[in-house]
Amino acid sequence: MTAYNFGPGHPMAPERMDLTARLARSLGLLDLPHVSVEAPEVASDDELETVHSPEFVAAVHRVSEDPASPDESRGLGTDDDPAFLGMHEAAARLAGGSLLAAAAVLDGSALHAVNFGGGLHHASRDRASGFCIYNDSALAIQRLLDGGIRRVAYIDVDAHHGDGTESIFWEDPRVLTISLHESGLTLFPGTGFANEIGGPQAEGSAVNVALPSGTGDAGWLRAFHAVVPQLIGAFAPEVIVSQHGCDSHRTDPLTHLNLSVDGQREAATAVGNLAARHCGNRWIATGGGGYNVMDVVPRSWSHLIAIAAGRPVPLRTPVPEDWRKYVDEKFGAATPGLMGDDVELWWRSWEVGFDPNDAVDRTVMATRKAVFPLHGLDPWFD
Repeated sequence: MTAYNFGPGHPMAPERMDLTARLARSLGLLDLPHVSVEAPEVASDDELETVHSPEFVAAVHRVSEDPASPDESRGLGTDDDPAFLGMHEAAARLAGGSLLAAAAVLDGSALHAVNFGGGLHHASRDRASGFCIYNDSALAIQRLLDGGIRRVAYIDVDAHHGDGTESIFWEDPRVLTISLHESGLTLFPGTGFANEIGGPQAEGSAVNVALPSGTGDAGWLRAFHAVVPQLIGAFAPEVIVSQHGCDSHRTDPLTHLNLSVDGQREAATAVGNLAARHCGNRWIATGGGGYNVMDVVPRSWSHLIAIAAGRPVPLRTPVPEDWRKYVDEKFGAATPGLMGDDVELWWRSWEVGFDPNDAVDRTVMATRKAVFPLHGLDPWFD
């Protein structure tokens, strides 16, 4: 999976995946008796074309075989998505991981599945974008629908708007896409505002919470709990697919949110609880963004794996010494000593009232007004 490599200096460093897998194994998560680690296959063109156009898949093949001939009209060979030899196979393998997760949930061999190499949510039907070639989350959702699932909820907590996944299902009322992200006024891709609610045949199926730059744990968790549980309850999905980009962290070099690993762990716990409450516990989780490669990504995604495995790792658990030694020897970098950031994690419940002077509250109310009535909910009280 580390073959998905845009080259030296690119923020989407393949070491993210290697370090996450090593930390999860050091914590004992991958050796639990009820956990299986499966190697994904390269997704076939027919599979990719369930959400991507044949022309786009063909373009990825061409650029993958000849990186010196980019196709910038399709986002291939840009600064964000540099062309590299073998790009198609590398991207299609990440996609295959999420397809494998969907197949396992469909046949009942797994209730929870995690593909932390996935979550490539900017790729749209016809175009690569934002470090994303193929949209594995959309492929997993489509596989679930094709397998007989009637309603899927997609929850995206990446700092960037999940624009590609949203666009693919813009006209499909069977899919509810919810994205909590830094406002497009201050961050790529510049979209994802409250008035983006889905196409004419699927109004209310797209939900966007555009959080102000600088939002921290308390504001983010207040927004999540003021929007997501109510809509999931009203929509009644049969499966949740979630994207857990951890670039919302306060030390991420590309974004301007202010979350901690503790807050990200709380978000993953909340998504898992929603799956247990509403979906017969069926949950597919993916990775996504996250560019503090050593300090944040491995800890955040190891927490995600642990929560999905039903063995949450306490925040004050020491980071295993063998993992810290590996990072020091390979990269010459010091790493955090604990699995959490040792912060006070709290937030105000929406029930305490709406504060029009609070920028997060104004964002939340804009979203609730835009979509809650379309789901039979009252934007002021539900």
